[in-house]
Amino acid sequence: MRRMLFITGAAAALTSALRGAAARAAKRVISSPDFPKPLGPYSHAVVSGGFVFVAGQAPINPVTQKLELGDIKSETRLELTNISKILQASGSSLENVVKVTIHIADLNDFDAMNEVYREFFRGDYPARTTVQAVLRSGRKIEIDCIAREGVKK
Repeated sequence: MRRMLFITGAAAALTSALRGAAARAAKRVISSPDFPKPLGPYSHAVVSGGFVFVAGQAPINPVTQKLELGDIKSETRLELTNISKILQASGSSLENVVKVTIHIADLNDFDAMNEVYREFFRGDYPARTTVQAVLRSGRKIEIDCIAREGVKK
């Protein structure tokens, strides 16, 4: 009888754990009219496996839905502001970002970009890759990131 109760209890615990793992692995697409419209067939963010995957952002004003090309500082600031809003809608925040990838058109803009980057990320910086890239529409930068979902610091 004890053996049967143990097996039944273990099976229930395993079933519960598997359901939890399946729920964490489910894919949830994040969208909002408060975000800039995507420039192609992609989602702004996808939540899966306890992480938020934010697509590369262009310097688009979410109110006008137009590219706001400017200097590297203004484009970086707009993209990171948009990313922050996307993360908030996803149940996360900039504090939960674990990886950032930056595509920059001109590596001579690296120091100016970093100046703005430090306004958004302070201490315990996420891992980051920065590469020079040819970006369409004359923009100077594109930023994407991965964050932990719903973790409080």
